[in-house]
Amino acid sequence: MNLLVCRYAIRPGMPSPILDLEVANAVADGNVYRLFPDNSDVLDKNNGMMMGSLVEVDELEITVIVDNEVDVMSAISSGTVEDTRRFPDIATGESKVMQVGELSLNVMPMESICCGAHGLSVLVTANRGGIKRSLLFDTGPEEAVWAENAKRLGIDFGSIDLIQLSHWHRDHSGGMLKAVQMISKAKESASESLSPVIVDLHPDRPEYRGFMIKGQPISFPADPSFAEVRAAGGAVMKSAAAHTVLDDMFLISGFIESSNDYENGLRGGIRISSIEKGWEKDEEMADERFLMCNVKGKGIVMFTGCSHRGVVNASRNAVDSLGGSVPLYAVLGGYHLVGNTQLQVEETIKDLKALDPKILLPGHCSGWRAKYEIEKQMPGRLVPCTVGSKIRI
Repeated sequence: MNLLVCRYAIRPGMPSPILDLEVANAVADGNVYRLFPDNSDVLDKNNGMMMGSLVEVDELEITVIVDNEVDVMSAISSGTVEDTRRFPDIATGESKVMQVGELSLNVMPMESICCGAHGLSVLVTANRGGIKRSLLFDTGPEEAVWAENAKRLGIDFGSIDLIQLSHWHRDHSGGMLKAVQMISKAKESASESLSPVIVDLHPDRPEYRGFMIKGQPISFPADPSFAEVRAAGGAVMKSAAAHTVLDDMFLISGFIESSNDYENGLRGGIRISSIEKGWEKDEEMADERFLMCNVKGKGIVMFTGCSHRGVVNASRNAVDSLGGSVPLYAVLGGYHLVGNTQLQVEETIKDLKALDPKILLPGHCSGWRAKYEIEKQMPGRLVPCTVGSKIRI
């Protein structure tokens, strides 16, 4: 069973890949690995080095495994999306019968409700003609919350084909090693192909990343290393270029180009590229990448981890990547407006409105001001992106 079709957009001057026979021979079903000079374990079934065309999919199933916010009760505007895991669904579908004397009680277990955490992880399953492919977008801040929420949601770990990290920040990579281990174990138990889960990463991984706060450098814990991902059972695929994956149902972006003068990266961002150099300024966040799909009859559904390079920039890049011919339908994830001024929030939402998305699903680092402004400028288009949501588009 071929799990992955991956095609790349190659920039002039990029080196040609080198076939690694040891890795290729480890795959029993005919898939071919390519080893890049940066030691990527790149699975490329067609030996093709041009980016494939993003195909239309019939449907997306989206499960929010990790988000900052817990809210299973807020109503969803009619005509937007179908969310199959609101409070009434949990209460009626996951309750257990408890006998108390002669009385039978339908008891909703509180452990059915997921836990919030500062981070993001979203499972996206695309369906095209009955063929389904599943991609895990980010893995939240820590292993325990990712694993527990995934279990509560009944995630089919063995069905996950690929993990994409949006950018190197621990609140998006913290659950990665556990996710790789659980997915690998599920595939082994199901006696599936020996092809490991692919972990799609930007090659420019800092040793440490953090912020300047009150004049003091504060570091995140280190992201998982490439070696740790491999040791957990994943196949590392490094790419800074835009490429399609999983039968061309998903497009992972390259560098997000700027299109305005107010989305200027992460203020106060710092990094350590090597211990010898110490802390350096790192506000550009050049490694950030969005994910997108093209849903038939709807348009572009874009997933963004934090939008450090700007949610408007990312949205415009997504539309431009398909030549401007496909409308923007939805934007899900972190808009990173939580620390912005009210004027900046208003400007951002005004420019998003100009792209005419039909639904907006701000989560993680978006902040209440952004949600308020969306509902103010585009009433009826705001949809909760809270942990445990199961959304169908």
